[in-house]
Amino acid sequence: MFNLLDFDPAAMRQFFAERGEKPFRARQTLRWLHHGLVDRIEAMTDLAKTTRAALARDTEIRVPRIVRDSTAADGTRKWLLDVGGANAIEAVYIPEDDRGTLCISSQAGCALDCAFCSTGKQGFNRNLTTGEIIGQLWHANRTLLADGIRAPWVEQGRHPITNVVMMGMGEPLANFDNVVGAMRLMLDDDGYGLSRRRVTLSTSGLVPWIERLRDECPVALAVSLHAPNDALRDALVPINRKHPLAELLDACLRYIEKAPRDFVTFEYVMLDGVNDSPAQARELAALVRDVPCKFNLIPFNPFPNTEFRTSPRGRILSFQRVLQDAGLVATIRKTRGHDIDAACGQLAGQVQDRTKRRLQRIHVAATT
Repeated sequence: MFNLLDFDPAAMRQFFAERGEKPFRARQTLRWLHHGLVDRIEAMTDLAKTTRAALARDTEIRVPRIVRDSTAADGTRKWLLDVGGANAIEAVYIPEDDRGTLCISSQAGCALDCAFCSTGKQGFNRNLTTGEIIGQLWHANRTLLADGIRAPWVEQGRHPITNVVMMGMGEPLANFDNVVGAMRLMLDDDGYGLSRRRVTLSTSGLVPWIERLRDECPVALAVSLHAPNDALRDALVPINRKHPLAELLDACLRYIEKAPRDFVTFEYVMLDGVNDSPAQARELAALVRDVPCKFNLIPFNPFPNTEFRTSPRGRILSFQRVLQDAGLVATIRKTRGHDIDAACGQLAGQVQDRTKRRLQRIHVAATT
């Protein structure tokens, strides 16, 4: 049976057109699914009975099952969601004074094997479907509303999640079609109605897919940089061996031409004695001098058996000052949800690893 959550707006229109239904039936169904957050076709009461009967025969509303629901002392909430095949993924809700942000996973595991990331250390099994990706947003909104969330940004009839970051488990651009399908639902007025500025995709640097994203679905872009030169980035972020910094920064410049923001965010995890010296900060500032950007400095969040340590606070501040003195915007990310392993780089879930050679398991199209 078809999962209705797998259909982006264009696919939903095509699905109904092939069955001789009028286009407004597709819009109604999308609104029931993503505005109304219904989990039963019978609840779509303004669809004709014959239409509902046909949908019930051929389709279902299938979302990942909740395995565990954890809340941190700071209000950060993490869900472990079963996606079948001995795989579980994680999604994280981060409440702030003026917004509710959801960090969404795009794959079960990750093939890129970045040295400092817990997800990469467990290997890779498969891409998530569009329904499994958007299902995380569907679930978060529905659960928070059912729990009676009270927050200043939640108005009558509005969903609690105002911002989405594709920064959870996996490399989003290695699952391009399904991620873009989910983001189109996030952006569509019959879906979640988020603006492009409120949806951010984070990538380790799959350059061909940055180019394609620019043309097909430009949202806010974040790039996991983490090093000021190719030699160090090759070690920390292995995809750099295929798409080195010069190629990546050129792609970022082209992306800005169509992006909803006039800058790219560079994420930079601070690793003690590895990439955090003042000299490396100066090298970094020179590297990006021609790219409109801001830096998000991320204190490393340890995980079991890691070889890395978090940079001391004073060294992070010194690194920040060097960038600021060079005229760059540089902020230090506040660690959230550390006590439930929900912080950046800590998402692990549970993956039935099918990785053979991780760099060969990157989405095949990324090699073209």
